[in-house]
Amino acid sequence: MTIAVAVSGGTDSLYALLTLKEQGHDIFALHAHFLAPSKEREEAIGAMCASLDVPFHAVDLHEEFEQCVVTPFMDEYIHGRTPNPCALCNASMKFGALLREAEKLGANQIATGHYAVLEDNPLYGRTLSRGHDPKKDQSYFLSLVPKKQLEKALFPLGKKKKEDIKAELAERGIAPAYPSESQEICFVPNDDYRAFLIDRGANLGTGGNMELADGTVVGKHNGLWQYTEGQRKGLGVAWKEPLYVIRKDMEKNVLIVGPKTELLSTGCVVSNMNFLVAKEHWGEKLLVRTRYRQLPIPVTISEQDDLLIVTYDEPQSPPASGQVCCVYDENLTVLGGGIIEHSL
Repeated sequence: MTIAVAVSGGTDSLYALLTLKEQGHDIFALHAHFLAPSKEREEAIGAMCASLDVPFHAVDLHEEFEQCVVTPFMDEYIHGRTPNPCALCNASMKFGALLREAEKLGANQIATGHYAVLEDNPLYGRTLSRGHDPKKDQSYFLSLVPKKQLEKALFPLGKKKKEDIKAELAERGIAPAYPSESQEICFVPNDDYRAFLIDRGANLGTGGNMELADGTVVGKHNGLWQYTEGQRKGLGVAWKEPLYVIRKDMEKNVLIVGPKTELLSTGCVVSNMNFLVAKEHWGEKLLVRTRYRQLPIPVTISEQDDLLIVTYDEPQSPPASGQVCCVYDENLTVLGGGIIEHSL
């Protein structure tokens, strides 16, 4: 059994590499250039792997990354939605294209530095569940990865905490090539997605009216793509009470805003569902996360054609269309994930 360890040069992938080597596995390190290839970065990561006596390979996937992650990211904003590029990258690139390249090099499995747990369940088979570090858990971002691909994955950090990993590496005197934390969206400079989209020449539409639900005009918006459901800050309008983004009317180019009393959502509609556990095995107690930092909330779920209708036990702030809805059972095993179409 040969394992490819995806290495970025950072702390997490270094620890995964070191752990599997010390456990005696047949491994090699594999770095993917998702952005334009950097010879300097490749050499630095290669030197790090050489110091650990681990074979190193690098593959250039930046054109595929552009097609599978960057272009859909831009398209979603053009259509007034809020995409989740990290979840898409995991499904299409890290456990898609990179896994494919790893297999070409002779690997049977691919290991990464994700904070999530993969275990065998007698009823579900191979399952994904939350990482033991609540601040770093990445099960939400992995919920779109198809089950067949996850079955070839290993997550050595799943039951670890970030602070312990840093301490263990420091004790051994082993340093990553790039110790700083990666930015939120790797291909967006300075995490400024607005500047990125403008620089790329995306057809983002023009400004328009900002209205209350009854049609009262309270201000102007600068383009619907710049706003997210539930947003309060940055609206640039003075009113007798704080206003929030309720929804975006793309057809009329109108941003609908309102007070907090109008903000609450009773649920959401989810499409493109990736089932990690067959629907017939889902229990009655279900929870979802519709944003990364959200604690799992109890829901009732029904099916309508190819959609999931998610109803919250208690009203919530509206989720953003285009984001991921991750479904868990009561033990926080991931049952699947899909894309939020709209709130209810």
